[in-house]
Amino acid sequence: MSLPPFQHLVDEYWRDVARLAHGLVGPVHADDVAQQAWTQALAAYPRLTHARNLRSWLLTVTHRCAMDHHRRARRTAPHDDPAALAEAPVIPPPEASSGDLWRLVAALPERQRHAVVLRFVGDLDHRAVAAALGTTPGMSRRLVSDALATLRLDLHDLPHPEDLR
Repeated sequence: MSLPPFQHLVDEYWRDVARLAHGLVGPVHADDVAQQAWTQALAAYPRLTHARNLRSWLLTVTHRCAMDHHRRARRTAPHDDPAALAEAPVIPPPEASSGDLWRLVAALPERQRHAVVLRFVGDLDHRAVAAALGTTPGMSRRLVSDALATLRLDLHDLPHPEDLR
C-alpha cells in the first residue's frame, strides 16, 4: 500500500486543520495546536496501514491535540471555581457572523459542544466524530442531535433583529 507524500496532505488539508483548531481552542492557541497536530501526524504517518480518509485522520489528530491543550491549561492555570474548569471555550471562526449562535454553542455541555464543532466546523461524518470523541457513531449522532435541538430552542427564544427597532 502506498501513501501519498506527506506534503500532499499539508497542501490539501492545512486549512481544515487550522479551522478546526481555531474552533476548538480559539485564535490565541490555534496555531500552536495546529502545529502540534501536524507534528504528531508527520511522526505517525509512516506507520499508517491504509490511506482511507486521510482528512478525517488528520482532523482526529487535531481534535486530540486540542483536548491535550485543554488538559494542560487546566493543570497549569489556577482557578478559584472548579466548575469553571469544565467549560472549554469555543470561539467563533473569523467568518462567523452571528455572535449569538456561538454564545449558545459555548453554553452547550462539553461533549455536545465538541461533537457540534467536529461535525460542522470540522465537517466530519459521524463515524469520524465518534472516533475523535472515543464513542460510537450512534452516540455521536445523539450528541449532535441533542445539541441541535437545544440550539433550535435557544435560537427561537432570541429576539429577531427586526423586533429590536
